[in-house]
Amino acid sequence: MNQNRILYEDSDIIVCHKPAGIATQTARVGQADMVSEISNYLVSKKSGAGKSPCVGVVHRLDQPVEGILVFAKNKQAAADLSRQAAGEEMEKEYLALACGKDMQQAGELVDYLLKDGRTNTSHVVPSEVKEAKEARLSYEILRDSLPEVPFSAGVESGIQCAAVRIRLHTGRHHQIRVQMANAGMPLLGDRKYADGETLALSEKLGIRETALCAYRLAFTHPKTGERMQFEIRPEGAAFRSISMQA
Repeated sequence: MNQNRILYEDSDIIVCHKPAGIATQTARVGQADMVSEISNYLVSKKSGAGKSPCVGVVHRLDQPVEGILVFAKNKQAAADLSRQAAGEEMEKEYLALACGKDMQQAGELVDYLLKDGRTNTSHVVPSEVKEAKEARLSYEILRDSLPEVPFSAGVESGIQCAAVRIRLHTGRHHQIRVQMANAGMPLLGDRKYADGETLALSEKLGIRETALCAYRLAFTHPKTGERMQFEIRPEGAAFRSISMQA
């Protein structure tokens, strides 16, 4: 575990900056994941043998997505943070690069999603579909979107590209990627949900990872009750020229 990626740590929680390409947690042998890296880091801090440390997963980020995650270091913290993550007490904000035609400056998306475990995808379905779950997010296009990136590459097809700030109100499987694509605003670099036109533009711009970062996380400390907030600057090359001001 690169200690530079640890944003905060105490006896109850550890807050980390997950890079794109690493899973939050995986059962695949030989594949790196955040839980294993944190566990190894906590073991290395101990002197002598002992039981394996607790690394409680309370929310997740897709493997190709960069961002902030908080993990619990005991069962009590895990229960409290999981409760917060299930509602809106845990605030999760993302920065994304989206493409579309006639994108609205701001809005709210409300859909019902159904996960397909066989293909590891989710799809927007009618609300009456069995096991479908409500998904809600709000978004706003940032004023100074990508001033230095040559997005004229998409002008001939009428595509607009912009930096978008997204507030997640529910936590569904692949939620942002699915809802944005369904609304005609797929994310650059998203090989699972973006259309062919967006993928072609992504290749032209050299964007090969999903342009999505969980850049802000806020929650209440499970023991002290203190309100805590963390923010990062995305590392992905596509984000480097973006002003994050609305």
